[in-house]
Amino acid sequence: MIPAALTPPHAPGAVRWQQLWREAVRDPRELLALVGLEDVATGMSEAAAQQFALRVPRGFVARMRRGHPTDPLLRQVLPLDEELRPTPGFAIDAVGDSLARAGQGVIRKYRGRALLVATGSCAVNCRYCFRRHFPYGDETAAAAGWRDAVALIAADPAIDEVILSGGDPWSLSTPKLAELTAALADIPHLRRLRVHTRLPVVLPERVDDELLAWLGGLRWPVTVVLHANHANEFDATVDAALARLRGAGATLLNQAVLLRGVNDSVDALADLAERGFQAGVLPYYLHQLDRVQGAAHFEVDDARARELHRQLAARLSGYLVPRLVREVAGDPGKRPL
Repeated sequence: MIPAALTPPHAPGAVRWQQLWREAVRDPRELLALVGLEDVATGMSEAAAQQFALRVPRGFVARMRRGHPTDPLLRQVLPLDEELRPTPGFAIDAVGDSLARAGQGVIRKYRGRALLVATGSCAVNCRYCFRRHFPYGDETAAAAGWRDAVALIAADPAIDEVILSGGDPWSLSTPKLAELTAALADIPHLRRLRVHTRLPVVLPERVDDELLAWLGGLRWPVTVVLHANHANEFDATVDAALARLRGAGATLLNQAVLLRGVNDSVDALADLAERGFQAGVLPYYLHQLDRVQGAAHFEVDDARARELHRQLAARLSGYLVPRLVREVAGDPGKRPL
């Protein structure tokens, strides 16, 4: 039973997702109060929140365990003093996005694929985000009505897949998304569309009739790559949203990040894979942490990561075991570990 203080203020479908977005928690002290930890603020940092703002939907807060300072969902979003400690080897651009820039909001790292940084907005600000320092004000593909990004893709017949990323591309309005895909539909060499999004997990109300109609009307096979790191991120509202996405024809995959204090045990990783599969999602990647400034306290060393992955493979059916990878700037693909 969810305590009354944590109950989402609106039943799913009662209000539009934009209103729930606006009602997100932005004050670290309010967040701690909502989960019964107002007297346990050790390590919480308002200075870290000023550098990288707190934002978390109330429905996601409702899935946190009340009175548990080590709750794995809380740890992903609560700003901590540890973020402010300089750590050698951790950089502002951890994965070489700037070196792979191909145009306004367009990143080209891997053969055949173009990634569009569609927006800088997210419904939740994850403290380990590899783009927490990204210059979104200067680099979004939506600038100039998508024209430059679409022209770049149209001019290169080697690009057969477009990846919508961000930020979170589904933070854009559906008409804005439709504006982009209408322009992309005129490019004959495009064969696939991929969307990287956390919204169906943290704000499942985003999966509304308008979004589903847009998705179902696209001319390409669409893969939706979700981002959940712990089994507790799934609940009935998330299950319903994912079922609707599958009903619209989307293939659902999940990529997680291995995070110390969140999912760095074989039990947590197995539960995540099995709970996601129950909701119709196949595991895709388990990423080693991108070494971005402010996230060093989440790092799990490679030896421990490999051992966890070995244990996971020994426990689960092969199709439930994500690939353990690291993104290295300049590599032609994700590097297996």
